[in-house]
Amino acid sequence: MSGTSTRTAGVIYLMVVVTGLFTLGFVPSQLLVDGDPARTVQNLMANEYLWRLGIVSGYLCYIAFLLLPLELYRVLQHVHPRAAVVMVALAAVSAPIAFLNQVHLLEVLTVLGNAALTPDAMAAAVSAELSTNRNGQLMAQIFWGLWLWPFGYLVYRSGFLPKLLGVVLMVGGLGYVTHFVATLLLPGYPDMAVVRWIRLPAGLGEMGIAGWMAVRGPRRPPS
Repeated sequence: MSGTSTRTAGVIYLMVVVTGLFTLGFVPSQLLVDGDPARTVQNLMANEYLWRLGIVSGYLCYIAFLLLPLELYRVLQHVHPRAAVVMVALAAVSAPIAFLNQVHLLEVLTVLGNAALTPDAMAAAVSAELSTNRNGQLMAQIFWGLWLWPFGYLVYRSGFLPKLLGVVLMVGGLGYVTHFVATLLLPGYPDMAVVRWIRLPAGLGEMGIAGWMAVRGPRRPPS
């Protein structure tokens, strides 16, 4: 596989990373206040355009993520064909979940535009939509984690991408899955300090491999 295909996959991956950080990280950090629905509504009404940008960015992210495993398949299928198919399948499963989950963010705009609602009713409705969206994200994270295992394995075995990044990706996949299981089974888990760090390996691994593929391409052409 040519260096051009590797770099194309890297560019698509960088698009996923940048748009994902914006829609899943920056926008919520600026507008959503945990435990204070009324303040959240105030922020949303004062910065509605930022919320809309976040929704658009989310759709761009998930479209790019749908294309990404297909391009990665072209690059990595020769390493282990079955693992490459599993990688594509697991990544593809998350796409409809993520797309449909965006509806709840759109519904927030509908609620904000309903002048008939009292402030308390509006805050309750927005809180309900955001809670459902978070649950949808949690469901998608199962597959965001699972697909990193075959992907990381393929990177590790490739011989032309850094083995270390392959290991970090697999560890990151375990972090995603652990986060999902712990959220469901450990009532006090959301308040634990580990929550802030458990998905860090996935972020580092994905940013690392995206940048490597986009800028450097393969270290040598695969045989």
